[in-house]
Amino acid sequence: MLKRFIFFPPIVQILLILNGISFVLLIAATDQGIETFALWPLGLTGEALFDGIAPRFELWQLVTYSFLHGGLFHLLLNMYALWLFGSRIENAWGSKAFVIYYFVCVFGAGLVQLFIASQAVSDGAIYPTVGASGGVFGLLLAFGLTFPNERLMLLFPPIILKAKWFVLIYGCVELYAGVTGTLAGIAHFAHLGGMLFGFLLLWYWGKHPFKH
Repeated sequence: MLKRFIFFPPIVQILLILNGISFVLLIAATDQGIETFALWPLGLTGEALFDGIAPRFELWQLVTYSFLHGGLFHLLLNMYALWLFGSRIENAWGSKAFVIYYFVCVFGAGLVQLFIASQAVSDGAIYPTVGASGGVFGLLLAFGLTFPNERLMLLFPPIILKAKWFVLIYGCVELYAGVTGTLAGIAHFAHLGGMLFGFLLLWYWGKHPFKH
């Protein structure tokens, strides 16, 4: 008997709701929300930054940054990808494995971005990181490895590729953009960090199968 596919499995549904609520709350308290829950680099001196706030790094920011977004389009794009890839993965793996995998990718992306952003502090480039993209790129990797022959369509150019090639091309583009500084303002290395930590966890589970 085939397992019934759930279009909004429980963890994906909870993540969508929490991201939506966080976005609304961030509108109501922009400065305080960004100061407290965005991911800030190490080495800040406490000087007034970003309209008078004086942020600093806190450990919880390695998770909370993923629930904040810089605008409605940013939120909708990430949530669509979270649903598109996450619903397939959660249905295939189960909720327990999915939630562990997702937050390992979020945390790993945050660690990589923390390192990159902290290196930039000495050059005066101080900025917060927000967005679920690290977790989403981890899901993209998982999708490509779990459903390698699934066909996906690129927007630019509008061509159809198998998921395994889609993931490989996207990863190479992100690496190129991160190294060259193309498309400034996007945390390319955070995206790669999510994919890297996702790959490492899948490799570990390959050696030590996950027990549901």
